[in-house]
Order: sequence, then C-alpha cells, then structure tokens
Amino acid sequence: MTITDKRIIRYFMTIPEASQLVMQTGAMAKRGELFVLNMGEPVRILDLAESLIRLSGLKPYEDIEIKEIGLRPGEKLYEELLIAGEDMIKTDSDRIFIERDKPISREAVCEKLGILKNALESVCGTADQAPVVDALKKVVPTYRDPETVNNSAAAERELASHCGANNEPTEENAG
Repeated sequence: MTITDKRIIRYFMTIPEASQLVMQTGAMAKRGELFVLNMGEPVRILDLAESLIRLSGLKPYEDIEIKEIGLRPGEKLYEELLIAGEDMIKTDSDRIFIERDKPISREAVCEKLGILKNALESVCGTADQAPVVDALKKVVPTYRDPETVNNSAAAERELASHCGANNEPTEENAG
C-alpha cells in the first residue's frame, strides 16, 4: 500500500452526513451567507491505511507494507478549513457556522477577476507560475501556498496533536 506522507491528516465525512448538512444550511439560508461546516476530527492517513489492512484480516508491515512515496507538488500536510480572519457565527447546529466577513461588491469581484485574468494571459504558453501566484496572493490576502502551509508553525502544532516527536505516531495516536 502506498501513501504520500505518514504525517498527512485529512477530514472525512460520509455522503449522508454531507447531504444532511447541506440541506440544513439551505433551510437556514437568508441571503448571501457563507456556511462553514465543522468537519469533526481529522484522520491521519497512516492510521487509515493501517486500519484498512487490519480490517482485511492482515497485519500492517508484516503482511502488507506501507510505503511512503512523498508529497505531490502542491499537496498539503493538512487541510485549512477556516481562513484566518473570518468571523464565524455559531448556528443552532453544532456542525454549522456562518462566515460574517464584509460582503464584497460586484465591482471588487470584477477587479479581482481582471487581475487574475491578466496574470493568466501574461504566462500563457510559458511554464512561469510566479505571476499567477503573485496575483492570487494579491486578490486573496489569506492565500498561503502549500509549501508555506507545510512549513508553518500552525502546521507543526496541528501535526503534533496527531503525531509525537519528529512527526512519528505516538502510542496513544497509533491505530
């Protein structure tokens, strides 16, 4: 079995759970709200791989090896679900929040799209991504590229809550 990196953590939700939450937000919606769903606790991909092997009646690392193949370009160690600076308001549901940042005008959206369009046109036919990334950072101030996220103190704290020293599984967090 292959995994990209043993430190990766991801959020999972069943289709019925997701459908129910979407229907609840539809019933709550008034006008222009952005709903943020509480995805629960993240799962370490390594724990998931080990559990799947055990559920198959086999032993991880004895019957089936788990091989790390490395992060793919742009892949993050953890998902950023809430954007820094957002003002979250709790709803009657403990799984649904409403983001209450200031609404953006149509003109501002058009201006931001224009910046992105110009950046894309400037690199068309080239392999240069820098102008597009710079434009993205300009129009989305909270944007952080995957390398920044993976190297941030927040990433280390998030990973540490699921892994021990050197990002190794801890006894209490191991599958």
